[in-house]
Amino acid sequence: MNAVKAPTATETAIFAGGCFWCMEAAYDKVNGVISTVSGYTGGETQNPTYEEVSTSKTGHFEAVRVTYDPSKVSYRELLDVFWHNIDPTVKDRQFCDVGSQYRSAIFYADASQYALAAKSKATIEDRLRQTSHTELRQAKHFYPAEAYHQKFYKKQPERYESYKAQCGRDQRLKELWSDPR
Repeated sequence: MNAVKAPTATETAIFAGGCFWCMEAAYDKVNGVISTVSGYTGGETQNPTYEEVSTSKTGHFEAVRVTYDPSKVSYRELLDVFWHNIDPTVKDRQFCDVGSQYRSAIFYADASQYALAAKSKATIEDRLRQTSHTELRQAKHFYPAEAYHQKFYKKQPERYESYKAQCGRDQRLKELWSDPR
């Protein structure tokens, strides 16, 4: 008789690092990440649209929700991917994207995630020798973005790569980290 393997428990993390297309692409490369969803969080508007969030009036961030297998990748490792894909030295922007919806933030689900996020932020500030503008916020409602935003980097790879190049994203990450992930 074959034993049925119990399904692996999953956990969720939410990160805002500017354009959600870029954050989704970064996390999809990580072994142990089961899925990513681009969306909006942190604001008060219910069921916001991209057009509404783009006005910077909803209070929402562009963010990515990461579902992962903690037996394969730790939250600490996901934090490391986050930091190496943003510029924490800037406020209300990431690379060429400007506006409060592009702020960087870690949305923690519980006290354990908060403690790890706070420790990682302190480590980054020590490493960079400056204050990080990345916010730590309790996770609340996450609204998936419109279908055309999901896996944009796969659906429109030429447009995505052109966007990244024009924004100077890779160059700035190399300057900051010398080992972007």
